[in-house]
Amino acid sequence: MASAFTSRRAAGRAGAVGIAALTLVLAGCAAGGGQESGGSGDNVILIGTTDKVTTLDPAGSYDNGSLAIQTQVFPYLLNSPYGSPDVEPDIAESAEFTSPTEYTVVLKEGLKWANGNDLTASDVKFTFDRQLAIADENGPSSLLYNLASTEAVDDTTVVFTLKTPNDQVFPQILSSFPGAIVDEDVFSPDSITPDEEIVDANAFAGQYVITSYDFNSTVEFEPYEDYQGLLGPAENDGVVLSVYADSSNLKLDVQEGEIDVAHRSLAPTDIEDLRGQDGVKVHDGPGGETRYIVFNFNTMPYGATTPEADPAKAQAVRQAAAALVDREAIAEQVYKGTYTPLYSFVPEGFTGATEPLKELYGDGEGGPDADQAAQILADAGVETPVQLSLQYNSDDHYGPSSADEYALVKSQLDESGLFEVDLQSTEWVQYSKDRTADVYPAYQLGWFPDYSDADNYLTPFFLKENFLANHYDNPQVNDLILQQAVTPDTAERTALIEQIQQLEAEDLSTLPLLQGAQIAVAGTDIDGVTLDASFKFRYASLTRG
Repeated sequence: MASAFTSRRAAGRAGAVGIAALTLVLAGCAAGGGQESGGSGDNVILIGTTDKVTTLDPAGSYDNGSLAIQTQVFPYLLNSPYGSPDVEPDIAESAEFTSPTEYTVVLKEGLKWANGNDLTASDVKFTFDRQLAIADENGPSSLLYNLASTEAVDDTTVVFTLKTPNDQVFPQILSSFPGAIVDEDVFSPDSITPDEEIVDANAFAGQYVITSYDFNSTVEFEPYEDYQGLLGPAENDGVVLSVYADSSNLKLDVQEGEIDVAHRSLAPTDIEDLRGQDGVKVHDGPGGETRYIVFNFNTMPYGATTPEADPAKAQAVRQAAAALVDREAIAEQVYKGTYTPLYSFVPEGFTGATEPLKELYGDGEGGPDADQAAQILADAGVETPVQLSLQYNSDDHYGPSSADEYALVKSQLDESGLFEVDLQSTEWVQYSKDRTADVYPAYQLGWFPDYSDADNYLTPFFLKENFLANHYDNPQVNDLILQQAVTPDTAERTALIEQIQQLEAEDLSTLPLLQGAQIAVAGTDIDGVTLDASFKFRYASLTRG
């Protein structure tokens, strides 16, 4: 079994170490390293994924692959308990508004980093100050748009001063990407800290520490015995995470028991096949994932920096594309029903979600309408066919079906005679750099929510300074997003969220396509698989039954 696994992995991933050897090493660490865990050395969980990491540094990443590791090893002031979307104090003793613009957090006493350093309010201030100072183009600092300052009052007390009062989402933000607290004695205050330095310094205080790290290949985790947070100690003796280049190998290995859990991303046909297999169980959870196309307002056809710049024509191009895409066909033909059509920016199931794209574009029932698209372009004076460069990610970051998905999008646009799409692909590490450097006029992205609130589908995308870096700027939308975030009345806030979606449906900074569920496949001997509305996959609850 071990030799077969090694040969398959060698075919799919360069530089990976055999799982059997990693398991023995980690089991030895768990058995002899003084860690307090619930089982024996056999209770090491092997996890496979196709998600790539950008960086371990929370200031430099805003992607699911990086978060999947960060949430295991870094402490958070607030977090969501298993099975709940609501946030509670994690390494904090208490967290509350002490005035409309002041949010005060008191840390638990005696917190330590795994390297022995004290974890104090000074680290918390350092964490948020550096997020805003670095403001990395691939980082999550845009979520801190309402943070004016962070003050360490004493060793355990932190006061966050907010720009506008009554912020309804700030506690949720503290549990998300920018909320991972880092060791001020290890991390740079003004630049991204390399992964190797973080690992070598053992700068962790979550449920796990990282004992071995091979970038986008293999990560070994060992339970951290001094974790004092909300989620409790790990139920297993450790985890080995392996990153796959090919989802077909991921499917084969979980099916044959070479790994215990496959989490992100298997092909829809593979998921369908695994549901009928003995020895594995397919776990489904609530879905907040969305898939969409981003338009770069500078470099798209008629964009601001093109020779033929014309905002009205550029908007018409976006609207015509919206009228032509057939989401139902993509959902059924490519994803076998594991995704559903998405007709807005806030997915179904979230308070305030509407479907303005269904009403504005296509046949009124969700289907395409080529005549409408032609009319939109003609009214704006756009010559056809429109030459559109469209980019997608080629290495399973958004699952193995991206090529089929975007081939179908290209076909839907081209067959109308209104577009000629130049479809290209790039691997994720380069893709994540190019997309923020105005390289792609239109490109694929997917979204996994940081927290379970409609705001998380608005603020990161449509504020003037957003992580898309696509040069979109609508002052009315900007103001409404800021307003809804501080509106305590539920009905009033819901109305604002609905208004934002309507305005965005006309602007189309992004073109929503699909909404998906969370899926993990595990051996039938694995307990503790939790897919909840926190949208975080926690390793610590996994155990061998």
